[in-house]
Amino acid sequence: IWATVYIVGLPEIGGLTNLLQHQNVVDKLSFFPDFNNQEALVTLLIIPLAVQWWSTWYPGAEPGGGGYIAQRMLAAKNEKHATWAVLFFNFAHYALRPWPWIIVGLASLVLFPNLELLSGAFPGLTAEMQGDDVAYAAMMTYLPAGLIGIVMTSLIAAFMSTISTQLNWGSSYVVNDFYSRFLNKHASEKEKVLVGRFSTVALMVMAALFSFYLQSAKDVFNLLLQIGAGTGLLFILRWFWHRINPYSEIAAMVISFVIALFFFINGKAENPIVSLQPHWQLTIGVVITTIGWVVVTLLSKPSKSTTIKAFDELVFANESKFKGFGKKIVAFVLGTLGVYATLFSIGNIIYGNLVLGLGLMLVAVIFCILIFKLIKNTN
Repeated sequence: IWATVYIVGLPEIGGLTNLLQHQNVVDKLSFFPDFNNQEALVTLLIIPLAVQWWSTWYPGAEPGGGGYIAQRMLAAKNEKHATWAVLFFNFAHYALRPWPWIIVGLASLVLFPNLELLSGAFPGLTAEMQGDDVAYAAMMTYLPAGLIGIVMTSLIAAFMSTISTQLNWGSSYVVNDFYSRFLNKHASEKEKVLVGRFSTVALMVMAALFSFYLQSAKDVFNLLLQIGAGTGLLFILRWFWHRINPYSEIAAMVISFVIALFFFINGKAENPIVSLQPHWQLTIGVVITTIGWVVVTLLSKPSKSTTIKAFDELVFANESKFKGFGKKIVAFVLGTLGVYATLFSIGNIIYGNLVLGLGLMLVAVIFCILIFKLIKNTN
């Protein structure tokens, strides 16, 4: 936030008011896509709201829960703290954190309105590096020595947090779900630690090699979404439909990965077999993967009833999983609306629409109070 305030105060920007009134920025301020632009409407609004949120697994935004967010929840003192920590994360991650990014992005349109100017300012960049992703790095060159050090430290900390999560997570799969289960069922803790270390290094090397084939942050984002396309519904239903078994999850992960790999290789080919926009690739992946894991679920042997019962007793503490279910759904809806209200509240305050911004903030506060009461009554 400090760095963003400094950037906005640069003479070239002239403050927040001048930034928002600049000719390169004015047409970029709308909260919603142009409803006359069908492609933007489908890509930015319809697909995310109608398909993506429930059908696609993505690190940190996992329908039905997952290992990524679970690592944070398990670090909390108890279930109550874990619940509020996740709620706070969603407000901070989706409502607060985007605005410094957005403001810096808008400022970059003033300082570097096109790629030609960006390339001229940094002539040492290769052709492969001259893209939109460079704008944020270029904006950092305007920061003074002390501040840029703080920003770099924060970026390194964020990077290491994400990387350590991914590596620990991937290594745990290799050790617990593959090595200890199939290769060495009687492995000692020392052997497991050793395998974990080797698998961590192997994952780092493979990721580094694969990165050479990725051209931009957008490529990475689209690939991650495509890999998770179609798995989200399974991760939600597995809590309620006991017919879902490990084969269902394996099928979903394999099918979605194969489809993602096909579209990725196809997109890099000189003569692609098919030419589709990323949002249609995502939709196709969701449909094929969902059909695939449902078929595998119905054809494969269900998990033992004793295993399911033991799991339910462990997770739900001998209570019905549907206890307070209606209140939890209402809390989920209120939480989602509260995050959006906070997001648009901050945006409107930044844009100078104080009445609307404060009104939305009041709505978000009311929703949080209602969530607190609902959770308290449920527990």
